Amino acid sequence: MGDLFEESVNGSPAVNRFVDTIGFSFGVDARKSRLTPKSFDHLEVFLGVLEPYGSTGVEPYSHGDSEELLLVIDGEVEATVGDQTFHLSALDSLPYSSSKAHRVAESAGEQATVLWAIAPPSY
Repeated sequence: MGDLFEESVNGSPAVNRFVDTIGFSFGVDARKSRLTPKSFDHLEVFLGVLEPYGSTGVEPYSHGDSEELLLVIDGEVEATVGDQTFHLSALDSLPYSSSKAHRVAESAGEQATVLWAIAPPSY
């Protein structure tokens, strides 16, 4: 899988075709795809698809001590960070620290697509 994210031999940027992206299952009825190369030191971006009522998991989780931004591309989600819960719709975003326990869940009974940007990488 790492070969999909390596820069081209001459060091110029390489296009990652979404159709060729290999995602992985996580949480409950959810998939995640890495959009940035593993070689990036300062930024990590994932695209997530949450099926109806799918989530990042039953319990909130934390990882590293990075700045994280959740952007809802389409659909509706509830994002919990610490003891606060936020309802987010398409193009809403929420910044938080990845060291705080957090969880994202689809909330409208329809598929939702989200994007996570994390700096520095913590996965």
